Amino acid sequence: MKFIHRLGYYLGGFAIGLIFLAFFLSGKRASCDYGPEARVLKNINIKKHFYTEDALTAMVNANLDSLTIEDILHNGNVKFKESTTDLDSCNIYVIQDEINDQIIKLKVMNCDSVAKITEVAIKK
Repeated sequence: MKFIHRLGYYLGGFAIGLIFLAFFLSGKRASCDYGPEARVLKNINIKKHFYTEDALTAMVNANLDSLTIEDILHNGNVKFKESTTDLDSCNIYVIQDEINDQIIKLKVMNCDSVAKITEVAIKK
């Protein structure tokens, strides 16, 4: 069998396999959260969120609502150099995102069952 025929059979089977995968995985909520940043954000987002009084005051002063904070917690960047990740009970993560030409930094205390937003800082 010529090389071109073998290549045709291979590519045909590969295409059929891709179609089957797309069909079977299209309805699933499969995600690929293998990076450290994605795992931290996913872990924080599956927990109930609480806000400290300082964080609530900063949110009111900056006209931020809880939906903006939730958006930052889903799409923000984790700053591992500024975070404290070697604690036993609750690790503290700094999450940053830019919204409306403002850089918003959140300090989140990630415990076993809750995530507490302890600080909200805004830079222009």
